[in-house]
Formats: sequence, C-alpha cells, structure tokens
Amino acid sequence: MRLRYLCVWLLFPSAMLGQSPSGKPTSTPLLQTVRKTGISLPVKKVVLYKNGVGYFEHKGQVQGNQEFGIEFTTTQLNDVLKSLTLVDLQGGSINAVRYNSVAPLDEQLKGLQIPLSEEVTSAAFLIALRGTRVEVRSGASTASGKVFSVETVEKETPSGGTTHVTQLAIVTDAGEMRLFELTPGLMVRAAEADIQQDLSHYLTLMGSTRSKDVRRMTISATGSGERDIMVSYISEVPVWKSTYRIVIPKAPAQAFLQGWAIVDNTVGEDWTDVKLSLVSGTPQSFVQNISQPYYTRRPVVPLPESVMLAPQAHEATMTTTDLAAPAIATRGGAGGVPGGVAGGSMGRVIGGVGGGTGGGRFALPPPPGEVTEDEEAAEVTDALRREEAAAEGLAVGELFEYNLKEKITVLKNQSALVPIVQSPIKAEQVTLITTNDNSAEPGTPLRALWLHNTSGLTLDGGTFNVQEQDSFAGEGIMDLLHPGERRLLSYAADRAVRVVKQDPSGSRTYTRVTVLQGILSMHSEEREATTYLVYNADTTPRQVILEHPIRNGWKLLDDVKPEETSATRYRFRVAVQPGKMEKFTVNERRLEVTRIAVSNVTDSQVAAYVQQGSVKPGLEGELRKVIAKKSEVSGVDQGLKSVQQEADFINRDQARLRENMKALKGSPEEKALLQRYTKELDGQEDRLALLQKQAAVLKTQRELLQTELDTMVMAFSVDESL
Repeated sequence: MRLRYLCVWLLFPSAMLGQSPSGKPTSTPLLQTVRKTGISLPVKKVVLYKNGVGYFEHKGQVQGNQEFGIEFTTTQLNDVLKSLTLVDLQGGSINAVRYNSVAPLDEQLKGLQIPLSEEVTSAAFLIALRGTRVEVRSGASTASGKVFSVETVEKETPSGGTTHVTQLAIVTDAGEMRLFELTPGLMVRAAEADIQQDLSHYLTLMGSTRSKDVRRMTISATGSGERDIMVSYISEVPVWKSTYRIVIPKAPAQAFLQGWAIVDNTVGEDWTDVKLSLVSGTPQSFVQNISQPYYTRRPVVPLPESVMLAPQAHEATMTTTDLAAPAIATRGGAGGVPGGVAGGSMGRVIGGVGGGTGGGRFALPPPPGEVTEDEEAAEVTDALRREEAAAEGLAVGELFEYNLKEKITVLKNQSALVPIVQSPIKAEQVTLITTNDNSAEPGTPLRALWLHNTSGLTLDGGTFNVQEQDSFAGEGIMDLLHPGERRLLSYAADRAVRVVKQDPSGSRTYTRVTVLQGILSMHSEEREATTYLVYNADTTPRQVILEHPIRNGWKLLDDVKPEETSATRYRFRVAVQPGKMEKFTVNERRLEVTRIAVSNVTDSQVAAYVQQGSVKPGLEGELRKVIAKKSEVSGVDQGLKSVQQEADFINRDQARLRENMKALKGSPEEKALLQRYTKELDGQEDRLALLQKQAAVLKTQRELLQTELDTMVMAFSVDESL
C-alpha cells in the first residue's frame, strides 16, 4: 500500500556528507589524450563511414620506457576494445594496455551487508536494517535498540474513521519493544559503524550512476630513445551526408557536377590539420558491451543427502584371474588452434580503404621534406612485419573512398562542408512520366535529368540541387551511382506536358493444339495494346521518357523497343514538338496454355473448339471417337448402377421381413405369416443371384471398354499449328 507520509531522517557522521565517488575522474567524458606525462597524441587521420562509425588515427612521440593515457566514454571504449591497434614505429614495443573496469551496479550492490536494490524506499531501507542497532528520536522521546519490524497498521482517526500508518518496532537492551510511527519528525540513526559505512557506500554507488562517464586507458611503451607511436581505433560518430549541385548551362554545353560532404565532429577533440577520408560503403559493425565485466549464471546444485549404508558381506571369487591394469585413454589436449580470431581494426592500419573505382583518390605532391603517405604506409607495414601475426585478415566487399586533397581543421562540436566532387558530367533534360499497371491515370509529368556518371567517381547517395538558367530549378534525392551508370533524377513538375492513357484493347487467338499422353493442350496468345496521348503545351520541344510497367508473363512485340529497361518498367522515348500531340502505343502479348485430359472432353467443348477454329476436322473426328467410347463406358456404368440399386432395395426389404418374423413369435398369425414371408424371401434370393450374375457380366464388359478407351487415349498424338 502506498504511504501518504513517510519521511525518515538518517543521521551519519558529518565526514561522510558530500563524499564524492572514489577514484572518479573529474574531466569531461570526451575523447582526449591525457597530457600529464607530457605526451601528446593528436588526431592525424579520420575516416568516416556510412554505418555510423569512424576510424581515428593518433600519432605522437615517446621517450624510452613511458606510459601515456587516453580517455574515452564507456560507449566509445566498447568500440575501442574491439578495434584498438598500437604500433611503435621505431623498434619499440607495446607491453600492456590497462583501463579502469567497473562492475555492473547490481553486482556491486551484492557486496553490501544490507540488502538494498537500485529502487528503494525509506520503509524498505528500515526493513533491510532488521536486527541491527539504531537510535530513534521522536520529539523529546529517544530510544535505542535493534530493529524488529516495520509494518502498516490501521489506526482510528478522531473523526471516527480509520487510516493506515507505518510503525517501526525496536527491541531495547532491556528487552522492551518500542513502537514509533513513521512521521516527518521521526529521526532514525544507524548506530553500528559497519552499517554506516555500507549505507555511505550505497549512496556513493547511486551517485556514481549520475557522474561523468569517463574510462581512462593507460598504454605502456618500452624501448630506447625517441620513437613515434601510432594509435588507431573506431568509434561511433554521426553519419556523413552527401549533397550535390548540378549546373545546367544556358548555352548548349556540358553540365557540371559539384559534390559536397557534411561531416560532424562530436567526439570531443579538435581535428587540427587532419587527413580526412569519407568512405561510401557500410562495412559491418555492431555494438557490444565488452568493457563491462560479465557474470554468467551458474546452476544451483543442492547438497547430496546422507545415505545410510548397512554392513554387507560380499561373495568370494570362484576363480583366480590376473587382472590387467586398465588402459587410460587420453584425449588430445591443446594442439594448434587453426585460423585465429579476426581483429576488429576493420582491415586497415594506415592508408586508404581498398575498393575504389576510377579517380576515387586525390593526391598532391608533398612539400619538400615531408614524408609521403606511401613512405608512411611502408614504415607502418615494416613495423607491423616485426610483430608476429595473431590472425589472418580477409578483405570483404568493395568500398569507395573520398580522400581530401588538403588537410582540414574541424573543431570539436562543429560541422563542416567539404568538397568531394568537381567534374563535368553528361546530363540530358527530359520529362518523366511514370504509369502503374493498376491505375488508369498516369502519374504527374516531372522534369528530370537523365544523368550519366562520367565523373569516374562513385557518387554517394544524397540530396541534389539543380541550377538552370542561373536560377534554382528544383531538388531531389539521388541513390548511389557507380561510374558509367545512368540514372533518372526528377526535380520538378512539368506543367506544360499532359498525358492521357487510353483503355487497353485486347484479343485472344489460338496458335497451336497438341495431344500427348492423354492430355489436350490448347496454346493461345493474348495481345494487348496500351495507347498514350502526350501533349506539349510549351514553346520548346520535349523529350518525354514514358515508363510503362513490366507485367509478369507479358512480352513486348517486335514493333516497339524501349530505350532502357529497369527492374519494374520499360522506358520509351517520345519526342513531342511544341504545341503538338504524339500518340504512342505499347503492344504486348502473353502466351497461355490450357490443359485438359482427353478422357474428360465433352461434346459441348468440342463444339466450342470447332466454332473458335482451334480444332481441325481430323482432330475433331478423333475426339468424337473418344467421346463415343467414353459414352459406351458410361452406359455400362449406368447399368451397373441400376443393378446395384435393385440389389440394395432387396437387401433392405429382406431385413424388414426378418424383423417382422421375429415379432410374430407366440402370435396367432405366426404360422400363416411365416409361410408368406418365407416365400417372399425365397423369391428375393433368386432375384439377388440373378443380379449378381448381371453385375459380373457388366463389370467384365466395363473393364474391356475402359481398356479400349485408355489404349485409344494414350495412342492419340497430335501437334497442329493453327
């Protein structure tokens, strides 16, 4: 039951008030190099991916045996532990990497003497103190003793009603039980020092959940002299975005494409003169909380109960046998572990990501005296070769990378717009009309660019803006576009073009008839013509791209060819002059095959086939023979049915007579009626015998006719073109 008033003052030594979490760093939880050791490892390279991760590369110098540290948030540390790569570039080595480990809160709470959870009330706390010594003060009344219970009781109010109050019961040293009502004026003090420490530790743990989340990683480097150190890892970052400008010149000339990337620096450290790369691709990455200690749950096994054993006398052996010592089989132990665990550095230590196409990388000659990227990569490779390989890596998939020509600076918590594409490009202005199979009305005509990616680069998906006649013309969305690929990009409505879709007209003709293995197959062709009327009300001509849906089973006739075909639509080009209307027809056909068992063909179906012209006289005659033979079989079946019906009637009547004969026993009419019924039964038995003979003859006749029908059907073979 919810308590309306419950306030307990917990008194502790003043030294405990305001205590901060032990060992918690006070710096902001940002990705930064700890500079107490005098070592600076600034960010030198950043690679951003489309899956929300970034690759970061720090470089700095150490002297002799030295330690340096980097601070991360817990979220960043999880990614760092999966991907951290450390390289001493001048012959030194990395000995150890340490970081402060924090057990989950629920595991830390298990170490307290008093059972407290994350969510606890004052009453629940007092219940947890049961059996411990406390000092209680309520007004001028004080008492000390051990907590006995905390319970809710019903109390009568001065107005005659009832209310519920919570009472604390303690047992004093004299053995007396004292009851205190939990009111705002009640004060309770834990008198035992270890309980005070437990409670202080509990409050410290609760406060640490709201403290700044910083995890410090300490790295030990050993060697001689001054050496360069490289540290790389991945971390969660905002996804970089692409945006393009397509400029259509006034005079007939080639269009121009300008591409920009929007990058955001939210990792908490300035990117000063960094080499920035943007990867158009999504290598697989995931989140796993590996920086926190993990506890598995073990099964609880009860202690075995004692078994009372009575003394036993065992039988003596009857023979003497030398028992060989049992062979002890040992299973192969460690052995070699094939393969290894692939590292999480995403297959790169320094340099670019492979898989680019065309001019995806930009390079400028380095200034005199500056180490080139190739030389730098060779230096890192040599350093890595000196280390023993712990795993074998495999390249998976293809990525495309934009490497900026110049180093850039992006301060922390700032964003930047950086150029990635500057190239002439082939683009044709068209009007796009898209129609759907289930709609009688075509879609709204749209101004579009039929863009042919002649830039040699992979264009990442993003927004684009069209500038035409030195003015804004519209904007849209572009998907990933590979070099040499062509794509329609719509950016505005074309109000000068109108289109009407006429109801399709169709026809069906039979083209071929086959009979094989008793199956009659009627091959037919269905044709359909869809007509579009396109009108251009503008004073300039239009190149209209008409998108017609691709339907399952339908094929285009040879009289019309699309300029391009997508996964779901044909694209036809229709040129429309100013003030003119063009009529465009799409002719399609669909082949169908209707199959029916020859033995199931009826007279009416044959008549219909003859009327349609799908069955020639020769085939008609053969089908008539099959129908005639099937009629003979049907006649015999009717005779068998009549015989069986008469036999069933006689059997039912005999059952009636036998029931009547049973009911006559002891009656005056028994003798006369029994004679009558017996005579009727004799006559019926004679008739049943005759019916059985007739049925046997009919069954034999039917079997012969059915055999003749089956032979006729299976020998029937026709293949005629109509």
